[in-house]
Amino acid sequence: MQERASERVAARAPTGPRPVPLGRGAGGPGGTVATGSRLGSNRDSTRQHNLSAVLGLVHSTSGLSRAQLTRATGLNRSTIAALVGELVQLGLVVESDLDQTQQQGRPSIMIEPSPDALVLAVNPDVDAVNVALVGLGGRIPSPVRFNTVRPPSADEVVNIVTAVYTGMRTSLPAGRRVLGAGLAVPGLVDPADGSVIEAPQLDWRGEPLAARLAEALGLPFSAANDAVVGARAQAAFGAARDVPDFAYVFGGGSGIGGGLVTGGRLVRGATGFAGQLGHTLVRTDGALCACGSRGCLEAEVTRRALLEAADLPRGEVEDLEEIVLERLRSDGPGSAGLREVVERQAGLLGVGLRSVVNHLNPSMIVLGGFLRILARTVPDVLDGALRAGGGHGPREDVRIELAPLGTDSILLGAAELAFEPLLADPAGNAAGPAPA
Repeated sequence: MQERASERVAARAPTGPRPVPLGRGAGGPGGTVATGSRLGSNRDSTRQHNLSAVLGLVHSTSGLSRAQLTRATGLNRSTIAALVGELVQLGLVVESDLDQTQQQGRPSIMIEPSPDALVLAVNPDVDAVNVALVGLGGRIPSPVRFNTVRPPSADEVVNIVTAVYTGMRTSLPAGRRVLGAGLAVPGLVDPADGSVIEAPQLDWRGEPLAARLAEALGLPFSAANDAVVGARAQAAFGAARDVPDFAYVFGGGSGIGGGLVTGGRLVRGATGFAGQLGHTLVRTDGALCACGSRGCLEAEVTRRALLEAADLPRGEVEDLEEIVLERLRSDGPGSAGLREVVERQAGLLGVGLRSVVNHLNPSMIVLGGFLRILARTVPDVLDGALRAGGGHGPREDVRIELAPLGTDSILLGAAELAFEPLLADPAGNAAGPAPA
């Protein structure tokens, strides 16, 4: 995310109608937006819609030129100039250097996300609480990982986040404001009120964590499952950008979860709990899962087993991927046992992904968290298990991509939850509840 915006937009700026998935821009939560000539409208009655469309495009591309905005929205140049001017006044975008990549005519002014608009992203896990202030355009300057010696209680999460956020706010430059907060939880979250229905690895049940954090911090909180928001981040900024049909599968200390996108829309299910891919059966009469069943994917494929096979303490999870890769390359003592664990887990992951592919026919599977290790170390084992069986079908064409290393995908997804009201109505939500 550090390259200049003018170098990014040539590949990313929309040039014709396409869907913008998962509630970005003017489509609203869970909807799609067609960019191109129908995205904007020149009627005065649609000002909110147009502001939303322009801010959504600047946010999702991390910046583009006035000329590109004009082409993407179908609005005329004077309307774009007026909308950009209003967004500048709201402190949501900034006008910067001219776009020197433009081939014809005068160079166009670049419109980029303002650094002044921020949201708080929170992701508790079994061994840490991750906290970050995230800017428009998906900028995460200084995420904080607060390690814990055991799964934190909800009380401990509230205390940790309050302390970390207080320190973050006091160090913000003048003019920066925090508009809201998003919470990503490794468990089932009630879509109605954001309460945690169940997070077995954290031993939470019926926990109104979002409401408690909102009260403690004075910020509006939205909450969702961690893997689901990770899928949103991949659609907005990651490997699945502009991919209408994909599955995001994330492995963390709390288990394995998934987010499913089809036709540019997040699959939510009847009660909002779709995507529990960790409970896909991969081995009959296998290991006991926290859900009470046996042989679930997350009971058979675990980060704990990789740590033990690599002879690493629980606290070294941030370096696990590179350590495993190095030990397998070196072929030193213990590497044979480590390879056996990796190959076994990769094969079982492939079995689980096979079910996903057969049911949903995605064009891409994005692997995040410790699942990246299995794809990087023994790709042939994973691919062989995924594509096992004869005949041409959905498994023949699906490709596997890796999410960025670390927790950024989850934090970005949590931030997308918090940015939804702002992207839907920039003028109505730009002030925020907590100016710095």
